[in-house]
Amino acid sequence: MTMRSPSRREARKPLDVYLNKFIGEEPYMVRAADISTSGIFLYKLIEPNLSEGTKVNLEFMLPTSSEVLWACGEVVREDAKRGANGIGIGFTVLPDAYRKLIERYIHPQAH
Repeated sequence: MTMRSPSRREARKPLDVYLNKFIGEEPYMVRAADISTSGIFLYKLIEPNLSEGTKVNLEFMLPTSSEVLWACGEVVREDAKRGANGIGIGFTVLPDAYRKLIERYIHPQAH
């Protein structure tokens, strides 16, 4: 199932995985809610509040791949999904190979 809202350019797909989010040198374990090729939504667990524009680094795996993906991003919004607080991260650096893995995850029938 993919989702697209009128304000989004990219299709999103639910993603229920734990990942590492680095704020500076500090790692935090967080849980993903959904992903697109332009960003990811993360539930807030035990971590400091981040203002819009805060830079973060992410390390995660997709359920359909054994490869560890690395991405850089920045906080674009704070929101709530399914009754839990979270933050939207827009990717600022995402290697093409990782973008293709995300595309295959979102649209498996197209590949």
